[in-house]
Amino acid sequence: MRRYGKHTDEDDIRSRPNPKGNRPRTNIRPKHEDAADGFVLTVDRGRLTCLVEDREVLAMKARELGRKAAVVGDTVSLVGDLSGKKDTLARIVRIGERKSVLRRTADDDDPYERVVVANADQLAIVTALADPEPRPRMIDRCLVAAYDAGLEPLLVLTKSDLAPAEKILDTYATLGLAHVVVNRDELETGDAADRVREHLTDRVTAFVGHSGVGKTTLVNALVAKGRQRATGHVNKVTGRGRHTTTSALALPLPDGDGWVIDTPGVRSFGLHHVDPARVILAFPDLVDGTEGCPRACSHDEPDCALDQWVEEGRADPARLYSLRRLLATRERREGD
Repeated sequence: MRRYGKHTDEDDIRSRPNPKGNRPRTNIRPKHEDAADGFVLTVDRGRLTCLVEDREVLAMKARELGRKAAVVGDTVSLVGDLSGKKDTLARIVRIGERKSVLRRTADDDDPYERVVVANADQLAIVTALADPEPRPRMIDRCLVAAYDAGLEPLLVLTKSDLAPAEKILDTYATLGLAHVVVNRDELETGDAADRVREHLTDRVTAFVGHSGVGKTTLVNALVAKGRQRATGHVNKVTGRGRHTTTSALALPLPDGDGWVIDTPGVRSFGLHHVDPARVILAFPDLVDGTEGCPRACSHDEPDCALDQWVEEGRADPARLYSLRRLLATRERREGD
């Protein structure tokens, strides 16, 4: 065995090669002060299409962001090739602070949250009045998710030529929801788009709904020609639509008056992530009545102070019923 004495030169000492290179590790991240601002339009298998000024730029997430992921609606900072030319790829080095996050879980028992869209102002819940049949539990779940995220809900009822809208509208009358009712002819002529567009100006609106309800058809009528997406049909046997939208996509309204985000059709909307304490914030006439509630009150138990609040005439009993119905959706399956 070779021994080293006091006259040993450092060249005599063998050093084990570093397979990862000789560059020392550091926790200091580059500032990227020259990064350009962008807006995430869509995400597909790790590649993000971002709007940078007037160009669509394909990008990937920089390694330094770790597990943090950008989603449709995010504002981001990018470096690299920002030309938008074919076969070029930029890097996303920062994700801006989000003012809102719409989430869902695949199931009520699934703790894994999926971010549907970031920075939306409004959630358009699209439901057919027939073919397929309306599912009020799904509407309830979307409303809970909207209230939890701080989004203003918009109820869009399609195919009114097949069934009346009064029953559904009566169900949600006490919530004071903004709503639009359209038939299939209006979707084809553009009249439906004109009425819906009145609610979208200067806002970012995410559209959600079951497959086959006419969601993507409506989105296509709202956006400029050349930006339309493929549409599907309803299976006559199962009464369900076919998934044609496989990823969320942000599309600008004509003249830059706002954005619509078309999301994939969903068969369920899990609410495992929802904090019931945030849902009541959508009921400002009931919030003050909760001051006398016991800690962790579910607002549907014998000691709930909201019952007395209503008995004293400080709020409409129908409003309390609506709150409790929405809160109960987290505890029961959509098909119950």
